[in-house]
Amino acid sequence: MNFVLNYIRKETWSPYVAGVLLGLVGIAAVWISDSLLGASGAFENLAGLLGQAVAPQMFDNMYFNFIMPPGITVGVILLVGVFFGGMIGAATSGTLKWGKKDAANSDAQWKRIFGAQTWKRWVLAFTGAIFLEYAAGIAGGCTSGLAISGGMLLAPAAFLFIAGMFASGIVTALVIYRKNY
Repeated sequence: MNFVLNYIRKETWSPYVAGVLLGLVGIAAVWISDSLLGASGAFENLAGLLGQAVAPQMFDNMYFNFIMPPGITVGVILLVGVFFGGMIGAATSGTLKWGKKDAANSDAQWKRIFGAQTWKRWVLAFTGAIFLEYAAGIAGGCTSGLAISGGMLLAPAAFLFIAGMFASGIVTALVIYRKNY
């Protein structure tokens, strides 16, 4: 038992262990909730819920009535779980920097390339999240929905997406960090 607790507290895990655990989570998700992993639709579910409360006439349409109904769905629960799971993981490994001075910009590589301004990191993270959510809508799913769940089903689109995701990540890192990466 001490081995497991010590392993959980490590800052980095073996990708093989993490992959096996992710596969088990995917199987458990199908078994417990009868749905595959996927979180990008959760934002639309929450936006519809908020929109119906604020402007019900604008959100009474085909998309929010039938395609992406507002409410607390399995995807919303997954999204909340991912957030709190990440927080718990960071807390158990001793890397949680919530509320600490300069926590948002403590990466030495980031500071060397972009400077020490925290606002730059927040703007880039927020803008990146908007692009990511928009692209997930175009692609028909997010990384967890398309790559993980699609990979579990051996869907060819999942493997094309994974290859494209890694290729675009490499290109993005080269563009942002230039030769400093």
